[in-house]
Amino acid sequence: MRRQEESPIILLGSRLLSPYIMLFGLYVIFFGHYSPGGGFQGGTLLAASILLIRLSGGRRVSRLQIQEFATTPLAVTGVIIYFLTGLAAMATGGYFLDYEQLPFLTMEPAYMRYWGILIIEVGIGLAVMAILVMIYDNMVKGEDYA
Repeated sequence: MRRQEESPIILLGSRLLSPYIMLFGLYVIFFGHYSPGGGFQGGTLLAASILLIRLSGGRRVSRLQIQEFATTPLAVTGVIIYFLTGLAAMATGGYFLDYEQLPFLTMEPAYMRYWGILIIEVGIGLAVMAILVMIYDNMVKGEDYA
């Protein structure tokens, strides 16, 4: 990869735009079970906001965000959230991801499904975001970029 000069205009524009992309990504995750979207789409938007800063600012600015060593634990945490929710339902006699059987939710079945799906979407969003950032970090490893 060719070393490029930093552009303060591009860096400023991406730093102004990135929080709005991240906020929209969180909206897509948290309201994905009511409208189009969900964990995968929201996680992709979260990763896009992080990668926008990494592309425009280079290595110096990307050190201020999620560090390379933290992406793997974040991805594993997202997968663990997903599977523990499913296994918790199985532990109480239900099927995998049977939200009405979740032991830590004691309310009407409609609300239990709501919260169960939300927990799953958060886990998926976290895992997708971390894995996409990890893919980018592995692709540019060893490259000489700003």
